[in-house]
Amino acid sequence: MINEKMKKPSPSMDEWLKEAKTDPAALQEGMFLVHNGVVRQTPKAKVRQGIDDGSLVKGMEFAYDAAKVDWAIGETYKMEGIFYVRVWLNEGQLELGDDIMYVLIGGDIRPHVIDALQFLVEKIKSECVSEIEQK
Repeated sequence: MINEKMKKPSPSMDEWLKEAKTDPAALQEGMFLVHNGVVRQTPKAKVRQGIDDGSLVKGMEFAYDAAKVDWAIGETYKMEGIFYVRVWLNEGQLELGDDIMYVLIGGDIRPHVIDALQFLVEKIKSECVSEIEQK
């Protein structure tokens, strides 16, 4: 994992979409979906498991393994109907409201794109990153 990094400026989704639509595969794509994960005040344990210890998140230390992210992107490209994948991950000390990640998926039809977005975000969150909530 990468440690002691400074957070990065967030990318422009307008620019990402312009670039995606000029990609050679763009003529096969009928849909793009964007995921934008942000640092929230509510702890993950409360949101996911209903465990409320009364604490609030004040920030997050975030890191990722670039090789694992590249692998997850490669696996997403193998999914039916997926022609475009782009991922941006922040790093370092993040504050409430900071962007954690952006994922852009382009594909032929809605079910394929939705499935690919869920697959990739889950792979990144469960296998590629380290998120340490600070309370």
